[in-house]
Amino acid sequence: MMFSKRSGRWLFIAILVVIAVLAGLQVRQWTWGKTRQVRYEHDVSNGFFWGSQTLVEAKRLSASQDTIPSWPDFFRGYFALYDRVEREAYEGEYYLDYPPLRLLVMSVWAREVQSNFPGAKEMKAEHVKPLLDLNLLCEMATAAAVFLLTQLWVSRASGATGSRFLHRVPLLHRSWFCGAAAALSAWFDPSMILDAHGWPQWDAWILPFYLFAALAASKRRWFICGCLLAFGAMLKGQLLFVAPFFLFWPLWQKRWMAGLRVLCGFAVTSAAIVSPWLLGDAWPVVTPIIAVTWTVLLWRYPRYAGTWAAGLSALALFVAAMFVGSYSWLRVGFLYGAEHYPYLYISTCYNLPSLLAARGWTLKDTLFAFHLGIADLSLNLQWALRFFYLGALSVCALGAARHARHRDPRMLVALAAPWLVMFAILGQMQERYLVWGGVVSALALGVSVRTAIVSLLLSLASTAMIAHVMLLDKKLAATMPLINFLNSTQPYAPWLILAGVGLFFWETISTRAPLFKRRSKTDGYDTPPFLLGSRPEQA
Repeated sequence: MMFSKRSGRWLFIAILVVIAVLAGLQVRQWTWGKTRQVRYEHDVSNGFFWGSQTLVEAKRLSASQDTIPSWPDFFRGYFALYDRVEREAYEGEYYLDYPPLRLLVMSVWAREVQSNFPGAKEMKAEHVKPLLDLNLLCEMATAAAVFLLTQLWVSRASGATGSRFLHRVPLLHRSWFCGAAAALSAWFDPSMILDAHGWPQWDAWILPFYLFAALAASKRRWFICGCLLAFGAMLKGQLLFVAPFFLFWPLWQKRWMAGLRVLCGFAVTSAAIVSPWLLGDAWPVVTPIIAVTWTVLLWRYPRYAGTWAAGLSALALFVAAMFVGSYSWLRVGFLYGAEHYPYLYISTCYNLPSLLAARGWTLKDTLFAFHLGIADLSLNLQWALRFFYLGALSVCALGAARHARHRDPRMLVALAAPWLVMFAILGQMQERYLVWGGVVSALALGVSVRTAIVSLLLSLASTAMIAHVMLLDKKLAATMPLINFLNSTQPYAPWLILAGVGLFFWETISTRAPLFKRRSKTDGYDTPPFLLGSRPEQA
């Protein structure tokens, strides 16, 4: 009988999961169909253009008459495109701002489109489907990661919660309930759905890498955390803004080797991805150096050999590139994008810089300048906001370190805070960038009803900003009333978003003791479920 009850329970859960997945798929298909007349098609066209440029470069280098280059020629053109763009740029305008892995995805997609639809002159739904499928895969992975993170930290909290409603849920099932609720919130997040299947854009690509990096850090797998962050950053460079959070976190706990493992994981993954540009024709020189380094470290320092060897190997690759390789991937794919839009904010972005811009400030305004010896030093608003953000990010990491030590469920809020603080403080933000904070803030459903409501409001604000840009791009007569309504909210929306971000930041740095439910006999056990009769592992 016990077996049948357990089987029935798992069957019921499986049915609910299938229903949720199918409902989410239906919502995405509906979104794609309903946004046909207001899609922001510039990003899709730009991605196809630069993917096609890889094919053009491949044909030029191979002198082949084939319409579709072979895979060896394709990769030859892919590795050469950054250098060609940099060489042909006029006054530093590259126009290409794709990191290596995003350029690779677009290039493979363009090759497949030209192979399956020869002579296509404009983008159609069947052309974009591979990118939408990739978006969908990343959204599923995001929901799964949100479930795992929420379930982990709620179970570690052992009853600590600020929600009266969660106190009514039996402790044995509370972590699973919170995890499922957070995963459903992320899966049906309107901003992510509109961004990935209405716009469409590729912002969902980096969410699973950030969330699984957070999961790895929560389990003290710091090297894997660094690897995941590097891989995600090679898809979209905006992940680099929040990556230092995972370095500050162990440093606040005085775990110096953990911080080093994050750096080594990030460095070795980055070096592996961009090694074709770093090494060029230097494989015969660099490979023996790396082999000797690994051998010596394994012999002398077996405990930390993997970390040290990985870090030094990556360092060797980056140093070698100064003499025999190329850093065009860095200048074109990352640095150019960081300075490409010299504005405090872009489009309908509601944050602190938008409020400053409304009062006449610009991104390059000088706050103060002074003369020191032979150097003239100055600080403009762009760098002041960056330093302010870096300090706030460090404080978020301090809160995360404290919550991890106390097994406080507010750790889930701390994991969402970097994305929210980034959007609220930094200049040059676009309206879509709140989607990351809106989705990751679904973790807050494991903390309290108040944070869950704020998470929903932030997600709706992100959806409104994305929809506003899409509607303004086309300006159809039928959408003008909605455009006018969204325009009327512009004076108030930044304050609403800043208030929500402020609440998340306060919960992140709060030192108040978490609330515990007084355990009764009806809970079914006398010790927290994660103890299993032994001493818990400290996070």
